[in-house]
Amino acid sequence: MFNNIFVPGLNGIASFVFWYPFVMSLFWIAGTLVYIWFRDKDQKIDFAKVDWPLISFLVPCYNEQDTIEETLDNLLGLDYPRKEIILINDGSKDNTAALLKRLSQEHPSIRVIQLYENRGKANALHLGAHAARGEYLLCLDSDAILDNDAPYYLIHHFLHKGERLGAVTGNPRIRNRNTLLSRMQLVEYSSIIGAIKRTQRILGKVMTVSGVVVAFRKRALLDVGLWDRDMITEDIAVSWKLQQRFWDIRYEPRALCWMLVPESLSGIWKQRVRWAQGGQEVMLRHWRVLFRWNQRRIWIVYIEQWISTFWAFAWVFVTVSLLITADTFQEMLIWLTFTSFALVFMSLIQLFISIQIDSKYDKVKRFYLWASWYPAIYWIVNTGVVISAFPRAIASRYKGGYATWKSPDRGIGRNK
Repeated sequence: MFNNIFVPGLNGIASFVFWYPFVMSLFWIAGTLVYIWFRDKDQKIDFAKVDWPLISFLVPCYNEQDTIEETLDNLLGLDYPRKEIILINDGSKDNTAALLKRLSQEHPSIRVIQLYENRGKANALHLGAHAARGEYLLCLDSDAILDNDAPYYLIHHFLHKGERLGAVTGNPRIRNRNTLLSRMQLVEYSSIIGAIKRTQRILGKVMTVSGVVVAFRKRALLDVGLWDRDMITEDIAVSWKLQQRFWDIRYEPRALCWMLVPESLSGIWKQRVRWAQGGQEVMLRHWRVLFRWNQRRIWIVYIEQWISTFWAFAWVFVTVSLLITADTFQEMLIWLTFTSFALVFMSLIQLFISIQIDSKYDKVKRFYLWASWYPAIYWIVNTGVVISAFPRAIASRYKGGYATWKSPDRGIGRNK
């Protein structure tokens, strides 16, 4: 492939850079189709014939003065028969504390926990869980709008899928769809995240529940010591703790939850670095799973995460090597064009299949046009994200302490 390049092992690394995403696309497509064929039967549930248990909605808030009132109105309006709502203000620096105080006076049915120092989302959920009266906790982001039927679909799993079911993750959907970046994320949520969740369910283990909307069995959370307060992504960390204690996690695509996503490159960058750092922190903490035979079902998820991280570094290495050592510009361009075309073509097939499947929950087919932009931009951005997050993940493991959070970009100003 590179006849005039004198970097040892470059041909092998270049082959890995090309074949790994190509093979993984086939893997995600196959997993998604198997899930649809054998698992996704969409069994109808007569909500009126079930004696629904009490749900405790936990909504941690940090600088949420623009979103929390709408989220609370949505929760109060759900027709789920037995519910309590607990809002936890985690030391917000805006007007959230005063707003929650007013809302608690207007709606005596809700409870508010006021914290005066930002200690992170995991810590806020900790306190909410201790205050909750329900056996089932439905954790929700403070910008999320829950579909009326979502609580029924989530809780139904706990009632009929056995006592070892620890969590059910819902299906986050994107509310703001006005810009190129938000529409690309819409395609991403429909295809990449949905395909990975479905495939990992076939494997029996998932990388993470969705922090946007997830229901937990309280007993399972207590069994694993609740959320890790020193991990920047509490949803990934608690998923691994639950599954190592052999609590099952399921995915319920009918549990729709509408959320806001960043609409600026800097907002997406910060969000994705946080996600990547959180994933790497978990991989660093739980490396011992590879030496435990009883954890073998999660090995493939663990190994795939490290290979993905290595791929990002390999992609940069090959690209830089090519720029330095290629004899001609045409030689470099031919390789980049061929590999990019093949990978984008495979990615578009995966996106097409996933959007077809997701369209029964959300009318996303018309956004397929935006899929053509997805691979070109996201692969480059995500490579930078993974490399940027790696030293932060290592430093975080040494530093320890509470993992605090910052105000995210939710594109609110651009959608007013």
